[in-house]
Amino acid sequence: MPAAEHRLSTSVLVIGTGGSGLRAAIELAESGVDVLAVGKRPRMDAHTALAAGGINAALGTMDPQDSWRQHAADTIKESYYLANPHTVEIVTKGAGQGIADLERYGMAFAREDDGRISQRYFGAHTYRRTAFAGDYTGLEIQRTLVRRAEQLDVPILDGVYITRLLVRDNVVFGAYGFDLEDGTRYLIHADAVILAAGGHTRIWRRTSSRRDENTGDSFRLAVEAGGRLRDPELVQFHPSGILEPQNAAGTLVSEAARGEGGILRNGLGERFMSRYDPERMELSTRDRVALAAYTEISEGRGTANGGVWLDVSHLPRETIMTRLPRVYQTLLELQMLDITKSPIEIAPTAHYSMGGVWVRPEDHGTDVDGLYAIGEASSGLHGANRLGGNSLIELLVFGRIVGQAAAAYSAGLEAQHRSADAVARARSEIDDLLAAEGSENVRALQRAIRNTMTEHAGVVRSEDGLLAGLAELDAIEARIEDVGIHPDIAGYADLAHAFDLKASALAARATLAAALERRESRGCHNRSDYPDQDPALQVNLVWSPGAGVVAEPVPPVSAEITELIGDVSQEGKLVE
Repeated sequence: MPAAEHRLSTSVLVIGTGGSGLRAAIELAESGVDVLAVGKRPRMDAHTALAAGGINAALGTMDPQDSWRQHAADTIKESYYLANPHTVEIVTKGAGQGIADLERYGMAFAREDDGRISQRYFGAHTYRRTAFAGDYTGLEIQRTLVRRAEQLDVPILDGVYITRLLVRDNVVFGAYGFDLEDGTRYLIHADAVILAAGGHTRIWRRTSSRRDENTGDSFRLAVEAGGRLRDPELVQFHPSGILEPQNAAGTLVSEAARGEGGILRNGLGERFMSRYDPERMELSTRDRVALAAYTEISEGRGTANGGVWLDVSHLPRETIMTRLPRVYQTLLELQMLDITKSPIEIAPTAHYSMGGVWVRPEDHGTDVDGLYAIGEASSGLHGANRLGGNSLIELLVFGRIVGQAAAAYSAGLEAQHRSADAVARARSEIDDLLAAEGSENVRALQRAIRNTMTEHAGVVRSEDGLLAGLAELDAIEARIEDVGIHPDIAGYADLAHAFDLKASALAARATLAAALERRESRGCHNRSDYPDQDPALQVNLVWSPGAGVVAEPVPPVSAEITELIGDVSQEGKLVE
């Protein structure tokens, strides 16, 4: 046993301190249940803070005819019928309460002069249902949730990296990890564990995620505990990631820039969306806009740097400063670019994991008893295309529900059986890495995975490319066996990077395998060799190391929602 190991015990452990994790922790604390939240990033700097544009709920403050049913219809339609209708109904019905919860916690939404919460259009929404706080909605939500958690005295451990879930006989009993600064180990016993550690978009080269987040941590922890992944190939490439500077490539320009009237032009100055979606133009769905930009670039009509232009300079300066303040500030800081005068150079960027850990719709429980997954770590709501603004409301709705489910599970346990062997394996996994003195560099291998995924599993994919990607991944995984780990006076970041690398490799394999089996083009998933939708593939693809990829039927949509859904047009969905 290591010399320094803290042993903690709690009723419910929450892994991840972004919006979904904090909302679950708040629900538990408000119910009087013992909870501990652990995150590898500082709580104020979780990935949720980057979410810019807004949060959806059919409040009807701007368009009274809106309803949860229409919100559900829009969500299912734009998921290309891969969203679980039960999950969609839970979120859209519970959205109003999610907004009310934030108001109760003190969040300041943008409001009309008469006090109504302002709502605006996002792409592919029938009505205005996206509430917001400038263009820093996620940051304001994160601040609000942190403040509420602190009022409730929720214990939050920042800078602790969870390396393994502790499981005995398919029942979770805690987790193991270490302090990123001094290497102190943490053995945490818990009745239930809520996994809220994000998605896997960092395994691509250009991504809106920052350097050491969304590396697939949730995927690895769940799979190694006995869980499965659903639709890992369904990754949303946001149309507007900046190109420069290199260390910030992929940083997002909020969809709000298009929502407020931004115009897209190619390198020739043409407003190109008229070729892809002449009705909705820049307000088209993210998958179509990203594919349109990709097509313009790949066919030689992009900018010199391989991008397209997003222009908001024609908008009133007051609109930009009040509705897009974060976009303005970001471009000024990163590029010394004044967006009130000049266009922004952008290209598609890996943005959101629409697939994730397999969960039940009603309580987001996994295949492992006592283990739950929420937020971007989970799956079921978004299908093959996520509506902008749905991710933030998802974390509020299911944060509340899963908090209640975990509390009930903990209260119903007669006893908790632990496993000394499981704890020993978790300890030795860290010990073995710390003793590793191989010649391979962890950062270089991370970059190799990102290059492979960008080259072979980006916006457009093919059979040959995916097979080549799997072959490259085989070679990378062989090299991972020969890494060298070197903690130093600056801390244990190198050890964390090694676990990030393990997670990235697992997430990459699941993504490539599922993308290979989805021999069609649907939503965000574009196959140049299969340009059409295949009705037989209106299924979820579930991956695990033992079974590989297995098709799972999507439940039928109810009649009341079906009658509100129009046909999903393929017009304008071009591939190379």
